[in-house]
Amino acid sequence: MGETSEMGDTSETLPPTPSHTVGPFYGYALPFPDGEWIAPKGHPERITLHGHVYDGAGAPVPDAVLEFWQAAPDGSLTGAPGSMRRDPVTGGHLGRNGTDFTGFGRVATDADGHYALHTLPPGNAGLPYLSVCVFARGLLHHLFTRAYLRDGADPLLDSLPAGRRATLVARPDENGPYRAHRTYRFDIRLQGDDETVFLEFT
Repeated sequence: MGETSEMGDTSETLPPTPSHTVGPFYGYALPFPDGEWIAPKGHPERITLHGHVYDGAGAPVPDAVLEFWQAAPDGSLTGAPGSMRRDPVTGGHLGRNGTDFTGFGRVATDADGHYALHTLPPGNAGLPYLSVCVFARGLLHHLFTRAYLRDGADPLLDSLPAGRRATLVARPDENGPYRAHRTYRFDIRLQGDDETVFLEFT
């Protein structure tokens, strides 16, 4: 007679457990109030970068988190503290002071996989761009990319074929939801056709 395993019958497929995937936890743990506002509200030079995050099947990712770093309009990279300041009295979130430019933002996608970031034009030495870091379910490592606000001569862009190059360039969005100021559309595709170019740092 054969012995019966203490684990019982394992012939049927078991459902995945949380240890088999990454997320969807980012949308709950990382965002902070007004994380999408790098620019002081009401600033006359404010621009908006917005778009969707899509998975390999072209479906929107509703619980991704994007981090943005950028140069200030004068080209400086020092930024300013304050994005996640705590109130010393209450211990609650105090955030930016409304005037200093921190150069950092963190935005969660909504139920439609959409995000929007309100900032000031970056003053990079070459083409203006924002550095982007993507956190999403199924990613064992976060992904890095760039969102250029215009095309032109640039060592990174020049190293890419035209089709791949286009995935890094945000396009003006005059008919978008933020018509009162300059708006750019930048979609991020994690896999599949038109996959966004991601950068590897060594």
